[in-house]
Amino acid sequence: MATTKEKFDSTGGFSIEKTVIVDELRNAKDFNTLEIKNRYYDDSKISNYILRGLNTAVLELDGIGTQITIDNNTLNFITGHSIAVNPQGVVYSAKLESIVFCDASGQVTVLSTMRTVIKDDIPTGQTWGIEPLGATNRFSYTTSRAGTTNNIKWAVATQVISIEWA
Repeated sequence: MATTKEKFDSTGGFSIEKTVIVDELRNAKDFNTLEIKNRYYDDSKISNYILRGLNTAVLELDGIGTQITIDNNTLNFITGHSIAVNPQGVVYSAKLESIVFCDASGQVTVLSTMRTVIKDDIPTGQTWGIEPLGATNRFSYTTSRAGTTNNIKWAVATQVISIEWA
């Protein structure tokens, strides 16, 4: 029986179930996450993620609680571009640059964080907050809101540069 192949359709190739992930112009698209490695330094990698959440929460990758995985014995430079929005369109946006260490047992420690507030229109009497959060072999951000019952939607575009550090 004849089979019609789609563009770049091959076993372990460029499409998954007829969804093109690398097009003919060498553009990568429709990835859940993306990891880039340098072939000369196989002990390091860069990964990009999008975390989301609502109100006071631990932000997650998928709606079921999954957080970013952090490997044992690594030093990680994590940059998150965050935005929070209420139903009236009020915006809070910040960039968080963190250094995170994960030891041999998986204990994740946030060593330092620098916050750059990009826009802060939070109404008087309300507080919205975001902080980096380390857990066993996991990283995310914890968010908070107070002084309002409005839903605050959070999203963070996160880049993790991870280097083995034993």
